[in-house]
Amino acid sequence: MIATFGGGCFWCTEVIFQNTPGVISVAPGYMGGNRENPTYEQVCSGATGHVEVIEINYDETQTSFQELMEVFFKTHDPTTLNRQGADVGTQYRSVIFYHSDEQQTEAQNFVSELENAQVFNAPIVTAIEPAVTFWVAENYHHNYFNQNPENQFCQVVIAPKLKKFLSSR
Repeated sequence: MIATFGGGCFWCTEVIFQNTPGVISVAPGYMGGNRENPTYEQVCSGATGHVEVIEINYDETQTSFQELMEVFFKTHDPTTLNRQGADVGTQYRSVIFYHSDEQQTEAQNFVSELENAQVFNAPIVTAIEPAVTFWVAENYHHNYFNQNPENQFCQVVIAPKLKKFLSSR
């Protein structure tokens, strides 16, 4: 099964889902824009309309779309429009791209449940949109945290996020 989430920088979300049981693979890329074969630089400009996303291939006998959404909502801020931390722009918006009617319904129900339970201190702005063409990111973005653990961004932003996620399981 496939799930596609945009939750800010794909370097941050990729490593979280690489450490999620039942996930077979995670690929960073772009979705939702108006340009074919976008580059990182083009997406970062905000001009293409794409979102930095991760495409997750998972084993539904080991995890569910619901469980993946739980991880997604625990590991990014779904209440900030076009922003995750210091990353600002439409390419960092919170979005679930659904691949089936079932995923659409599950996502809508999940967001409604979170809103009704007032889990967050502000309204959830996560968009729920149909999946369109997934454009795989350039090779240097793949497995970024694991290949660049000494990078300052990895140390300051990603490592604490990953540590918090791993300690909460």
